[in-house]
Amino acid sequence: MIDRRLRVLQAIARHGTVTAAAEVCRMTTSAASHQMQALARELGVTLLEPDGRRVRLTPAARTLLVHGETLAAQWERARAELDAHRHGEVGGALRFCGFSTAAAAVVPQTLDRLRRSHPALRLQLRETEPARAFELLAADETDVVVVVATASIPPVTDPAFEQWTLYDEPLDLLVGPEHPLVGRGEVALNDLAGDRWICSNPGRAYHQLVTLACAGAGFAPDIAHFADEWDTGAALVSYGFGVALVPRLADLPARHETRRLRIGIPPVPLRRVIAAVRAGSQHQPVVSAGLDALRESCAALSNLIQSSDE
Repeated sequence: MIDRRLRVLQAIARHGTVTAAAEVCRMTTSAASHQMQALARELGVTLLEPDGRRVRLTPAARTLLVHGETLAAQWERARAELDAHRHGEVGGALRFCGFSTAAAAVVPQTLDRLRRSHPALRLQLRETEPARAFELLAADETDVVVVVATASIPPVTDPAFEQWTLYDEPLDLLVGPEHPLVGRGEVALNDLAGDRWICSNPGRAYHQLVTLACAGAGFAPDIAHFADEWDTGAALVSYGFGVALVPRLADLPARHETRRLRIGIPPVPLRRVIAAVRAGSQHQPVVSAGLDALRESCAALSNLIQSSDE
């Protein structure tokens, strides 16, 4: 119902190049470029201007984007109102996108609630990085995103999405069994400023969490090893190759001998887990049911986190 070329223009605005936008929209760079040229001709305005290796949106393009966001949100609301004319059980497809332990901690429980309360739903979970999850959401390839809030995701003011905080989760220190801090009553994050660290690769959400947490404690971590899987990271920690930060709810492999230390001296690093949908889609019965089940799961999870702090 809405000109798909607007999605390409939105992707260009988010990523800065036609090539990156084409990749997100699953088309060739040439096709994306032709679509922008055709749209500009039809509207009689210039939409893109070269800016080095990137492109710059003209004022006309930004005006068009504002109307495009309004149209997209209105279309989602129209779908919600049309769904209200259908009688019977909530059914159809509901697609979740989640990130790592955030997905593992809450989405499977949510899917189980939905399976029992709405058996006609076809449910799917895709695990991916937060920034990619929002790309899929914008492209209508997923319906509900559950991710960690990082600098790589759109701001809460982005009109294309609705975002909500689900819960805040403390990060714990993970050290080897012989680490000097094992057994100490009160531990601060900067007590490990002189240690070597194990972290995920740059560009990933966990890498951002660790570096920002350490910066908040007044130091830059000396990252000795890069591991994207908890299994690899825990193995390195168990052999004394470094220390790490792990989410409170992360399940670590039992075969690796490690010790979790609660950070009791501020600042205590937290990660914020959020949900997001396309603006206007939260009123659709299928998406609304998913969000309700998600909130129920997160309420139980928040109580678990609070009880673990006592």
